[in-house]
Amino acid sequence: MHFECLPTELDEDQISDYLYHVQQQHNTPSESYFKHSVYSLRFLFRLEGLNDKRIALPSIKKEHKLPIVLSREEMKRLLIAPKLLKHRILLGILYGCGLRCMEVRSIRLAHIDYDRKTLLVPMTKGHRDRYVPLSDILIRGIKKYIESEVPTDYLFGMPRENRAGGEFDSRYSQRGVQWAVKEAAKAAGIKKAMSVHTLRHTYATHLLEDGLNILTIKNLLGHSSIETTMVYLHVANSERINPFSPLDTLYPKQK
Repeated sequence: MHFECLPTELDEDQISDYLYHVQQQHNTPSESYFKHSVYSLRFLFRLEGLNDKRIALPSIKKEHKLPIVLSREEMKRLLIAPKLLKHRILLGILYGCGLRCMEVRSIRLAHIDYDRKTLLVPMTKGHRDRYVPLSDILIRGIKKYIESEVPTDYLFGMPRENRAGGEFDSRYSQRGVQWAVKEAAKAAGIKKAMSVHTLRHTYATHLLEDGLNILTIKNLLGHSSIETTMVYLHVANSERINPFSPLDTLYPKQK
């Protein structure tokens, strides 16, 4: 539309001129529009075999944002906020096991080992199975929930009244999990920008602060690279002397 021709017909100078125009125009809401323009052109050129044009596009540096993490007090408030037992157990597993949204939705009854106090997390993002420990308090909650809801396959399946003759046991939807977390955060009075993944970040950070080594945390999270896990070193208060503000020493606490 800008040059009145197909993107594949553009030369390198025209591509550069267009991207400069996109970056400089005043009505661009954020850098994301520029990034999507580059990614879209790169994808198109790769499909058409125009590798020279694809390579000529600017590289987009990945933003390194630190994860949002809940404090322990915020976590306590969040876990007791839901009225439904199902949602309290859902939050407990997301935080207590550090699971992704897809992983918590995919838990089957057969994945829970009460004797060994472990939960099997089948192949997901990293294409490998892993085991994560279950706390005693979470096991008690899961048993109580199962006794009440009587799921037949997936731990978080459809409510009994929504199943077709008791034979259908569909997984809890992604939107349902997201809604449960958002509503709990609202009820708990948490103002931080939360998502389902925030509980996974909080899990890793709290384990690190409790003294668990970074390699074990990597394996529990199912990360393929230790570099991915090391981001939590920047948010955990795990040093011998925790960081503090100079205002704390400028105005010492009154005894």
